Amino acid sequence: QVQLVESGGGLVQAGGSLRLSCAASGRTFSNYAMGWFRQAPGKEREFVAAISWSGNTIYYADSVKGRFTISRDNAKNTVYLQMNSLKPEDTAVYYCAGRRVLVMTTPGGYNDWGQGTQVTVSS
Repeated sequence: QVQLVESGGGLVQAGGSLRLSCAASGRTFSNYAMGWFRQAPGKEREFVAAISWSGNTIYYADSVKGRFTISRDNAKNTVYLQMNSLKPEDTAVYYCAGRRVLVMTTPGGYNDWGQGTQVTVSS
């Protein structure tokens, strides 16, 4: 199991940018596929982006493709989500999640979760 702590959320105007970070501790981070998910009030948790342990395989939700970039630094045990051209509909609590080896795009496939960080985009 890895412990995950997100940071970098906040309030930003539409069109602005934020960079989320997720710091991991515990088991070997470099063996873990990592994902970002988000949950808006009254909605189900949804997939945002995911990256394989090597960084060679990356997936994005269609709603964020071209605006968000996921990356990781295994030396720092950290995964990032760069969010550009933010829209009010991106407002949600953002969670990072980890699972061993195989990268997935469904929340149920992940074992370890952070506490979440709030992102609010004003119009």
